[in-house]
Amino acid sequence: MKKYMKEFAAFPDITVMFIIFLLCATFTVPYALLYGTWIALVIGMLTYATSEYIVHRFLFHIKTPKNPFLLKMIKRLHYDHHVYPDDLKLLFLPLWFSIPGFLIYSLIVYLSTGSIGLTTAFATGLVAYFLFYEWKHYIAHKPIQPRTQMGKNIKKHHLLHHFKNENYWFGVTHTTFDKRLGTFKENKEVEKSPTARNLENRG
Repeated sequence: MKKYMKEFAAFPDITVMFIIFLLCATFTVPYALLYGTWIALVIGMLTYATSEYIVHRFLFHIKTPKNPFLLKMIKRLHYDHHVYPDDLKLLFLPLWFSIPGFLIYSLIVYLSTGSIGLTTAFATGLVAYFLFYEWKHYIAHKPIQPRTQMGKNIKKHHLLHHFKNENYWFGVTHTTFDKRLGTFKENKEVEKSPTARNLENRG
């Protein structure tokens, strides 16, 4: 396990995001005794937990773009990950995608509240859950056996998303939205898709 933790932490994009998390947490500490700080932090976590499903299903699995630039972008973000699911360079979200998204979310919070403390607490929760997401995604693609039954089930269904049918099991850290929005099925209920490993060639 130490080998995998080291590999995860040493990946440049993860290292940068961990530094950003530490910076956000440092700026949040002075507001730690305020009730609103903890609410903002939880909202930040819930925001990423929600966007995890929405972005995966509705952006990463969009119909193949005809525009060469957009196609190149979506291939890097997700299509190529389905072709090479164990390639570490394609496993993690690139900084050019993650950081602008976090800045937009945080700007919305700041414009809504006018509070630096609430904004940094929100950003801390957002980035913390992002790192949790990346770790769970990493575990799903590595020969690591999760300790809990929930972890085992999430890994199992994520791999089914890659190798059985790309139209189901979009959650990586939880199955809440899959179950609510009809994209959660048991293995035997779903037919094997010929394009699970090649999203670009979907009809």
